[in-house]
Amino acid sequence: MPPLKIAHVAPVATSVPPRKSGSVQAMTSLLTEGLVARGHHITLFATGDSTTSATLAAIYPHGYWHDPAMWPWELYEMLNMAAAVERATEFDLIHFEAFYYPLSLAFSRLTPTPIVQTVHHAPSQAEVALWTRYPDAPFIAISQEQARLLDGLHVAAVVPHGIDTDRFRFSPTADDYLLFLGRFTEGKGPLQAIEVAKRVGMKLLLVAADEPYYREHVASHVDGTQIVYVGEADFDTKVRLYGGARALLYPVQAGEPFGLVLAEAMACGTPVAALDRGAVREVVEDGVTGVVFGTVDEMAAGLDRVLTLDRAAVHRHAAQQFSVARMVDGYVDAYRGILAARAQHR
Repeated sequence: MPPLKIAHVAPVATSVPPRKSGSVQAMTSLLTEGLVARGHHITLFATGDSTTSATLAAIYPHGYWHDPAMWPWELYEMLNMAAAVERATEFDLIHFEAFYYPLSLAFSRLTPTPIVQTVHHAPSQAEVALWTRYPDAPFIAISQEQARLLDGLHVAAVVPHGIDTDRFRFSPTADDYLLFLGRFTEGKGPLQAIEVAKRVGMKLLLVAADEPYYREHVASHVDGTQIVYVGEADFDTKVRLYGGARALLYPVQAGEPFGLVLAEAMACGTPVAALDRGAVREVVEDGVTGVVFGTVDEMAAGLDRVLTLDRAAVHRHAAQQFSVARMVDGYVDAYRGILAARAQHR
């Protein structure tokens, strides 16, 4: 089949790929590079400090996370999307990666070129109700759980995230610590991770950027001995910390549509202890790559089951299930399905 011509519109909060945190930008980069490697013609609409083998279209030198003068951020996102739509006749399809919400919907009736959107959060009922103003606009969900939340919208496909499993080095042995890696928010469960670590008497490393929630709610629990704050980690540091952990703690309090840190930890051979929220059961093979618990009490009482899982089996499963190749296959099939459906209705 002929190669596709795709405008891939990234968030412009930071570079693609991100220097440190930024899961949406990381996924955008992996998909872009994977599509280019398959011979597709990709134009990446992202910040000027991005690195890509695609054709880079940049109207900003850097992202608004790094420049307070770039305000309001919504306008910067909208103008980046508009830059792709203004060149719509050059592309078979425009794919918008929504960092916060799919403002791409507002452009979907303004061009005959299909616009597809991927959102990276668990949308509320109020958000979905608003988006149903555009019931024909195709979404690509990142999990069955997210597809369920997108009820009433056109979910054209479900494509789970992939990770560069070759870069997440397998660690057959671990040091004697637990790991919490993610943003410091109530929904991520850092306080619950601390509770579990204290109850089982193990060291816990907290790896995330300093935020107000950390200073107001978490910092008082950090003693530098059992509960240790590491800070935000770059990629190499993150991989090293994953590989050294006995287990990743994922006591999320609010359901998430995927849980990228789960796949990343497992690719390093590190099993996970997770609460049964959102898409956790789609990512974690219970009893193989981790254990899914109903409550924090159950997690603390059953953590030994996690620590005794076969790290090699954890790694093998993650490498098979969450490869970039598998993700790219899913998106190419989704793109071609959207284009075929559009052609039938012309």
